[in-house]
Amino acid sequence: MMKFLVLAVLVAGAYGCGLPTFPPVVTRVVGGVDARAHSWPWQISLQISRGGEWAHTCGGTLISDSWVLTAAHCISSSYTYRIAVGKHNLVAEEAGSQFINAGQIIVHEKWNPFFIRNDIALIKLETPVVVSDSIMPSCLPEAGFLLPHNAPCYVTGWGRIYTGGPIADILQQALLPVVDHATCTQPDWWGSQVADTMVCAGGDGVVSGCNGDSGGPLNCQNADGVWEVHGIVSFGSGLSCNFPKKPTVFTQVSSYMDWISAQMVYF
Repeated sequence: MMKFLVLAVLVAGAYGCGLPTFPPVVTRVVGGVDARAHSWPWQISLQISRGGEWAHTCGGTLISDSWVLTAAHCISSSYTYRIAVGKHNLVAEEAGSQFINAGQIIVHEKWNPFFIRNDIALIKLETPVVVSDSIMPSCLPEAGFLLPHNAPCYVTGWGRIYTGGPIADILQQALLPVVDHATCTQPDWWGSQVADTMVCAGGDGVVSGCNGDSGGPLNCQNADGVWEVHGIVSFGSGLSCNFPKKPTVFTQVSSYMDWISAQMVYF
């Protein structure tokens, strides 16, 4: 219990978490749309240096003023990383946005890229962010919590707008209802590819995560209306960004609370 109390202090601090100043406009309309500016203030753009310029490569979630949660498959020793926070339009200069170099990068020690297991990583920022109306951490779920079937969660990111299409400039959001483990592991869905440390959402053939959304959050409100990051975009269908019965698969954050706590306390 004590380690989760410590983690709660690390995450929430004096400024709280999961309650944006500009609440997202959430509807039951299925399909990606431009998000309200700064309504997902924990969404970050993980960027790599390429040819002397910085380019978006993955999403991620700010979970404290010093830590970002993302996917292990987003990390490579070949690149230098920085984190863009407080962004809405990636190609525009925006007041209040911050760009911070990655410090310590911790990939899960049991990350298995072949079977896509333990697809989770933490990045400690070189310097803490300045929390503001446009920059705020998400809350974390209770350890072991399982989302119910059809829970209305939202994926956010600057991923491709459609299969093979361009990366979005404006942050996108899309309603992705949760698919329970029993359904997602059926043979004509994902079968045994989905472990019990994963959560599925979407799969209706209309909308899903897409390339460039990797590492970003599955945002779900708890009973008190506070937003929590319940998933990290891990993989989807290679055939299409919205293929029927192939929902986006997320690393289930509630399965890794011990690991997250241990890294944040140690480092």
